Amino acid sequence: MEFMLDTANLDEIRKYRTIIPLAGVTSNPSILKREGAVDFYAHMRAIRAIIGSEASLHVQVVAADFEGIVADARAILANIGEDVYVKVPVSEQGLKAMKVLKADGVNLTATAIYTKFQAYLAIAAGADYIAPYFNRMENQNIDPRAAITEMAREIARVGSGTKILAASFKNVGQVNAALECGAQAATMGVDILDAALSMSVIGAAVADFTADWEAVHGAGVTVSDL
Repeated sequence: MEFMLDTANLDEIRKYRTIIPLAGVTSNPSILKREGAVDFYAHMRAIRAIIGSEASLHVQVVAADFEGIVADARAILANIGEDVYVKVPVSEQGLKAMKVLKADGVNLTATAIYTKFQAYLAIAAGADYIAPYFNRMENQNIDPRAAITEMAREIARVGSGTKILAASFKNVGQVNAALECGAQAATMGVDILDAALSMSVIGAAVADFTADWEAVHGAGVTVSDL
């Protein structure tokens, strides 16, 4: 199970790298827009420096046509690193580009997936990750739970090494559902993690444990003090 951050904010990445078992960072042009007019390549290299070489970095192309997608991918690899996972939308032009890029051994994350058929095509194209958009699928009256379940079955059926990297979440329940339906990875904004880890009942339980301990051993005394 891989947990990734869907953000390009350096402070958020630094914070959560110390908290969760961070498997990678994903980004797209909309996420980068939130950071303002940053130097794109320098910013991506800064993210790589924070997460280290063991975590995966997923960077999206901007072009929509075959030649442009391939050119964007080459530029991403040349300016950020050969180990980057290039995010390519599963469109007609994107699939065409995937064939060329995969033949050259490029790490690929197939993105903007709304349907099972898109996922099946990306799996057949050899994508390393496929990224179904959970919440956006629901907004289109597509059942993401059923779709991800079938994607996982297809991967198992054909013996593919493709991993499902579920994305586009509005709450923790959706993340749980994606993983329980067979996604091997999930990428989420820090709002999801904040909501999951800041529940009032968690804080209340910790406070109760502390109070019970201090009632016996005294205020400020910890296990390491004994």
